[in-house]
Amino acid sequence: MRVNRKTRLCPPCSPEQAARLAEAALVDTLDAVARTECGGRTIVLEGPPGDWLPEGFDVVPQVQGGLGDRLAGAFSQTTGPALLIGMDTPQVDPFLLGNSLDRLVETEYDAVLGLCPDGGYWAIGMKMDHPGAFDGVPMSTGRTGELQLKRLREMEMSVGLLPEMSDIDYFEDARMVAEGWPGSEFAKVFRSLEPSSCQS
Repeated sequence: MRVNRKTRLCPPCSPEQAARLAEAALVDTLDAVARTECGGRTIVLEGPPGDWLPEGFDVVPQVQGGLGDRLAGAFSQTTGPALLIGMDTPQVDPFLLGNSLDRLVETEYDAVLGLCPDGGYWAIGMKMDHPGAFDGVPMSTGRTGELQLKRLREMEMSVGLLPEMSDIDYFEDARMVAEGWPGSEFAKVFRSLEPSSCQS
């Protein structure tokens, strides 16, 4: 997991404000993962962890390369079924994550995929590492989720679809999440930002 600075929030946010929102999203996401019943929790990280990392997480280094390389590297460093999520869906909760894990572990599916309305995906899980699962899938496009699903099926993997979830790429995404989940750390930070420079 890379602590993304969310540069697409700028403007209207300043780089410092975007970084604060990114850290708040990370805090909410890790809190949800920490409260989810599962066999283990791993954060795939570029650089050393900060004081935002809760106890109970294993830390493994993020591999170099593009996003597809980093996703493949994350799965290669785990054993058994694994659900991988990013840090830009701070609205996830233990109920959603637990059900997503159950859908992966307790069904016939080889993989699960959670699509986003913008064409990406917020989660991907596989029962075991499948080298090549991300080969040829263009990342950060309006067809990434569609093409990732196609790639998994090309590898003869059965795929269960998870609930659709909006991720945070742009300011209006941030506003929607903050308004929909007002008790989150993300919403708290969003509301604290200087209105003249980061709200419309």
